[in-house]
Amino acid sequence: MNTQTLVEQYGPRDAMEYDVVIVGAGPAGLAAAIRLKQLANEQRRELSVCVLEKGSEVGAHTMSGAVMDPRALTELLSDWHERGAPLDVEVTEDRFLFLSEDRARQVPNWLLPENFKNYGNYVVSLGNVARWMAEQAEALGVEIFAGFAAAEVLYGERGEVRGVATGNMGIGKDGQPTGEFQLGMELQAKYTFFAEGSRGHLGRQLQERFHLRDGVDPQTHAIGIKELWEIDPSMHKPGLVIHTAGWPLDSDTYGGSFLYHLDNNQVVVGFVVGLGYSNPYLSPFEEFQRYKTHPEIRKFLEGGKRVSYGARAITAGGLQSLPKLVFPGGALIGCEAGFLNASRIKGSHAAITTGMMAAQAAFDAIAEGRQNDALVEYPEAFDRSWLKDELYRARNFKQWMSKGLYKGTFMVGFEQKLLGGRVPWTLRHKHADHETLKPASQCKKITYTKPDGKLTFDRLSSVYLSNTNHAENQPAHLTLKDVTVPVSINLGKYDGPEARFCPAGVYEYREVEGGAAALVINAQNCVHCKTCDIKDPTQNIVWVTPEGGGGPNYPNM
Repeated sequence: MNTQTLVEQYGPRDAMEYDVVIVGAGPAGLAAAIRLKQLANEQRRELSVCVLEKGSEVGAHTMSGAVMDPRALTELLSDWHERGAPLDVEVTEDRFLFLSEDRARQVPNWLLPENFKNYGNYVVSLGNVARWMAEQAEALGVEIFAGFAAAEVLYGERGEVRGVATGNMGIGKDGQPTGEFQLGMELQAKYTFFAEGSRGHLGRQLQERFHLRDGVDPQTHAIGIKELWEIDPSMHKPGLVIHTAGWPLDSDTYGGSFLYHLDNNQVVVGFVVGLGYSNPYLSPFEEFQRYKTHPEIRKFLEGGKRVSYGARAITAGGLQSLPKLVFPGGALIGCEAGFLNASRIKGSHAAITTGMMAAQAAFDAIAEGRQNDALVEYPEAFDRSWLKDELYRARNFKQWMSKGLYKGTFMVGFEQKLLGGRVPWTLRHKHADHETLKPASQCKKITYTKPDGKLTFDRLSSVYLSNTNHAENQPAHLTLKDVTVPVSINLGKYDGPEARFCPAGVYEYREVEGGAAALVINAQNCVHCKTCDIKDPTQNIVWVTPEGGGGPNYPNM
């Protein structure tokens, strides 16, 4: 039953009006909210700001490495240290390692380009940073609604964005209202910011509707998989930052790892695989498990305890893949647009900065009596910013690294170390990630070792540690455009890659009556990483918004 029919049956949706509505309570969305209220207070103006967050609480769905560059946070809240921001562990040492199966070679720090150096940065839980930012926003008068997913964009008569509607609650698996049914609410605004993170559900629709990707390179992504561990105190070195490249991936597959030492004897260990890989038998989750068995990584984790697990797609195309940022009534900010600097493995500083720039543009427009037009001042501010310069200098990083580990390393070193990224050439992204898989018949199967339950683990025990939960009797939020495609194409041509690229055990092929195969979707396992929506070779899988509050509940991630 569609929303229009439900509205006719149950009456009009309640509506609330704001000056600015922000979808997503990550660093970008919260920075925008804080900056709007700061500007309003400075000029003694009334300005209403609302932030919607689909997670059960702010930070529940926020996951990143993360080593944070505090530059943007300092521009937003110069006294963040006095306010108790959870940036407690300053980087004390950088190590960059090239791994073979049983050896590690460290690159001398004097050879590292500046983008690989982290002194002055902080090892953080980005979820905890978001929780703290939410406290700062609420203290300024921002209204934050956690557990409410923005499921629909509202449009005006001229096609302009006029806000969003939250999803209906209490819809059963059959699509019919249950006894707990509740219509979603409309949040109408003069301007709406979309800060859903990588591959945002509404952001994707907006990019198509307003042709925001016309004239830019295809967007490219990676999947980041992460675990939080408590380790032996004798192996703990607060502020140690380790990055690796090489094994277990082959030299033609883009990816690498991180191992960051927090406080309290905790480390975060993670693995990143570019989703432009070609072998359908590759499993990013299994590659991550293999990586932990390397002697140089194992020594930190052995005897420790795994505390949490999560996975998230990363928007990594860089400057050439940025869409148009504004459209009538709204703007894309943070990772929704793709402001990650892949060469630095950092995006939170960019997210905060873009949120601030969009906030300034919206505040000035509202002060002038404008509403629901295109905030062109925001992309103009970006073009003048230090962030644009930073991304420009890093613009060729992923393209070079996608050409192979050795050639990529040499060229990145040449561009970044010797020339500071200021080169006269620009490499282009030529393919979207879903276009790069080869048929299974052309690829070699990869054999992965059974997990030992101590250092390496299976998907289901990992999902358990993510605290993922979805209401049992709700429609699946992982939908298929054509139910015949998984078996006829994905299984027939690519040998069912869904079961391997998903890090949560959502997809599996089972034999049904008569010996035929069928795709089973265990949507309750979904950690909202969006990898399936990105990597599905037929683009038949579409991730849609589940009921608000569903999904992972990440602690300290």
